[in-house]
Amino acid sequence: MSELVSTRIRTTAGKLGLPHLAEALNQYAQRADEAKMGYLDFLDLVLSGELAVRDDRRFRQGLRLSKLPHHKTLEDYDFSFQPDLDPRKVKDLATLSFVEAKANAALLGPPGVGKTHIAVALAVAACRAGYSIYFTSLDDMVRNLTAAEAAGRLTSKLGTYLRPSVLVVDEVGYQPLERTEANLVFQVISKHYEKGSIILTSNKTFSEWGQVFGDEVLDTAILDRLLHHCDVISINGPSYRLKNRLAAIERDTQVA
Repeated sequence: MSELVSTRIRTTAGKLGLPHLAEALNQYAQRADEAKMGYLDFLDLVLSGELAVRDDRRFRQGLRLSKLPHHKTLEDYDFSFQPDLDPRKVKDLATLSFVEAKANAALLGPPGVGKTHIAVALAVAACRAGYSIYFTSLDDMVRNLTAAEAAGRLTSKLGTYLRPSVLVVDEVGYQPLERTEANLVFQVISKHYEKGSIILTSNKTFSEWGQVFGDEVLDTAILDRLLHHCDVISINGPSYRLKNRLAAIERDTQVA
């Protein structure tokens, strides 16, 4: 490839918003020469490479905007520590068929069993697949919506939780809500219903949610919309955090 043609391609790539092509042009040309590619194969190589770069850039940007507490995947989850949890159920969720169907997923169980880890892993997988995601604890969401309502910005703030294709609501049930707060949660759930997916984690069974929302009518309305299309996974094993803490104590005792 002549230097003149190479310069023209780099200039055109820059105008088209393809900075990676401008940088990797010589690598593409070398691979094409080594493989003795035809014109269409070379074009396929370049376009596939640029699409991969663009997808990776979108994925990383999506993670930055998601507010996820970490970016753990299911490969990082120790299923062997939760023998009562069927890995196939979690891996079925990881196919994201429920996201495609705008359905929901609920992860229930006591603290420390890895509910948030799985919820985050599903969100990361959804982000990589091209879905927009957002993470919040229930308490943070209620706090932000209450402040926005007091400032006359409720509609705008609701958009934070309604725009993403996948909303992760963590720690449902750790603090009881006032009726006005429960009503704000209902607005998010009802407006998201069949328009996107919600992944939630809770330390309480659904029969105990009345203690959280403090209103039987609101509790029923929220559950009705959440559970209409919902995969539910219960994790009732030991705590990872307690395991790690006990291991640390045991090491310290042995050293002493």
